[in-house]
Amino acid sequence: MPETGQLILALPKGRILDEAMPIVRAAGIEPEPAFDDPKSRALRFATNIPGLDIVRVRSFDVATFVAFGAAQLGLVGNDVLMEFDFPEIYAPLDLGIGYCRMAVAEPKELSAEDDPSRWSHVRVATKYPNITARHFAARGVQAECIKLNGAMELAPRLGLCRRIVDLVSTGSTLRANGLVEVEQIAEITSRLAVNRTALKTRPDEMTRWIDRFREVIDAGAA
Repeated sequence: MPETGQLILALPKGRILDEAMPIVRAAGIEPEPAFDDPKSRALRFATNIPGLDIVRVRSFDVATFVAFGAAQLGLVGNDVLMEFDFPEIYAPLDLGIGYCRMAVAEPKELSAEDDPSRWSHVRVATKYPNITARHFAARGVQAECIKLNGAMELAPRLGLCRRIVDLVSTGSTLRANGLVEVEQIAEITSRLAVNRTALKTRPDEMTRWIDRFREVIDAGAA
């Protein structure tokens, strides 16, 4: 657990961070200069607000840090929230960034003669086995999920499986690997995640931050 009174905001590394920082800064949070230094190996950064630090971690790990109370606030994709379904996380605010979709894809030549409505069993490579299994179970389809953490598009080409479930933004990666979308599972955006215990034990402070982020989002949507 962080030191008493310390507030930790967990942010995701990578592409989403570029979209997230304007929102973070509009909420009044400015990290120390090292945060923007590409040569910095630091993971934790002080901010202009006493008692508030930022940690920068992998997108999947943001939810874990918040769920277990190592961070009280975080910005996390609802793909991660759907996959892990942490009861300790309250996600009150859609930030409207990181938009993409979670989809089922297969080789273009297979899709020409395939009918997803007739599937009874599928073998799928995915980073999201829980979401995938729930999606197909709701359709009465038995799904055999093969967990991969990357290079999903290689799986059909190398005979690991015929289909994948992955996040799709422009679809260019799918097309480059001879794959096409055949079914959409969910639309994905990033959300403000809050540790429920922190919300109960520090309600005024946590509510202020939720309201501050909400004001930023509402102002941007106006």
